[in-house]
Amino acid sequence: MKQLQQRALAIHKKLIAVFGEPVWRTPLPAIDELVSTILSQNTNDVNRDRGFNSLRAKFPTWEQVRDANPQEVIEAIRPAGLANQKGPRIQQVLRSITDERGSLNLGFLANLPLEEARAWLTKFNGVGPKTAAIVLCFSLNMPAFPVDTHIYRVSGRIGLRPEKMTVEQAHPHLESVFPPETYYAAHLNLIRLGREVCGARKPDCPQCPIRELCDYNEKTK
Repeated sequence: MKQLQQRALAIHKKLIAVFGEPVWRTPLPAIDELVSTILSQNTNDVNRDRGFNSLRAKFPTWEQVRDANPQEVIEAIRPAGLANQKGPRIQQVLRSITDERGSLNLGFLANLPLEEARAWLTKFNGVGPKTAAIVLCFSLNMPAFPVDTHIYRVSGRIGLRPEKMTVEQAHPHLESVFPPETYYAAHLNLIRLGREVCGARKPDCPQCPIRELCDYNEKTK
């Protein structure tokens, strides 16, 4: 494990040297980030933001979203895709949080141990490990490492995780491999690597900045 941790840190440092310190958009409040991430499932960032902004324009508060006519929520988030599934899912999560907490403020999670906070979020239908990790990492500054499709693919190719490890298993595994202080930057830079270089169909190995740290057995020589 120590050798793997050393290689993960080397990969992180190399990506920082090439891509720089990444800066995500302004962090959203935790409940906003939760809804935004649910909207991001199976779509791109542009459509996610269109759906989110449309929802906020129609319903200025999350209480209004929670209590709205389901069809109106569905129509508002239509740009994000899969609106018939995401609309009821968002409303149900908002209702469940209200039932349990009495309000829609998730700030209390920052005072919980990481695993307890993660378990609290993932008990809601539609909130998986990635969604929970994004809320915890970006909104609440907690040491969670979100694993999306790009990171899952890239981490398997370069040898940072076992090939047959599931996405769910990859979250705690990569948290154990990278130092907590690198999670934010490593997450964003690995996504950039996956989008720009290490594509799903044909990775551009000759242009890869971490080629010498990669285990990909089909890489070009």
